[in-house]
Amino acid sequence: MITVADAGFVRTLTLNRPEALNAFNTTMFDALAEALLVAAEDDAIKVVIITGAGRAFSAGLDLASNEATDTPPKHGFAGLYEALLEFPKPILLAVNGLGIGFGCTICGLVDMVFMAANARLRCPFSALGLTVEAGSSITFPHLLGHQAASWMLMSSEWFDADACARLGLSYATVADEDLLPVTMEHAQILAAQPLVSLMTTKELLMAPRRDALREADEMEGVAMATLRGGAANVEAVHAFREKRAPDFSRL
Repeated sequence: MITVADAGFVRTLTLNRPEALNAFNTTMFDALAEALLVAAEDDAIKVVIITGAGRAFSAGLDLASNEATDTPPKHGFAGLYEALLEFPKPILLAVNGLGIGFGCTICGLVDMVFMAANARLRCPFSALGLTVEAGSSITFPHLLGHQAASWMLMSSEWFDADACARLGLSYATVADEDLLPVTMEHAQILAAQPLVSLMTTKELLMAPRRDALREADEMEGVAMATLRGGAANVEAVHAFREKRAPDFSRL
C-alpha cells in the first residue's frame, strides 16, 4: 500500500494502489498513518515527500472497495488526520495526477504542494450529496481565500494545476517528468537545514491552527454523518455504481 524510499535525510512515501487510483481504504489509511508516525520518530529523516504511483495521486475514499476485515482499523482516517496535524517535520506533496476528495483536501494539511502540469484536483462533496472533510472548511479559505474556497468546495468542479498554483493551493506547477526531481530538490534544501530549526518553525506554524483544525474535523464529521445516507447521497452512490450522472433536480 505504501512504498518507502530514502535519499539522504528525505523519505518518500508513495501511495501504491495504482489499480485503484490510490484510493484510500482502511488499509491505506493505516499504512500512511503508520509510515508518518515512524518517520516522525526517526532522527535520520528531516523531510517527507508523499506522492502516488501510476496516473493518479489519490482518488480519495475508495467507494468501490470490497475490503472486508473483522479487525478494527489501527489508525483509520482519524488516526491519519492526527498524524498529519502532529507531524513535526516538513511534508511536501508531489501530486502526480488526479487528486479527488481527500486526495485534494490533504493539500491543506501539509507544508508545500508541487503539482505535475497534467494534474487536476477536485472536491466532489456536493456531487456526492455530502460536505467537506479533513479540515478543509478552515484550510481552504486560509489558502485560497473565501470566494475561491467556496467555489472549490461547493461546485465539485475540476481545478487544473495552473489554477491551483494561482489560487495558492499549490506552491508550483512542474513539468510531468520533472515533478519528483523538483520536489526532491526542494526537500533536499530543507533537509540541509538543522532538524531543530525545521521542527521549531513547523511547530510555530502549526500551534495556532491545530486545535481549530481538530474542532473543524469534528464539526465536519457531524455534518457528514447527517448527510450520509440521505436522499442526495443515495442518488449519488447509485449514479456512481450505474456510471451515470446523478439527478438532483428534486433534491
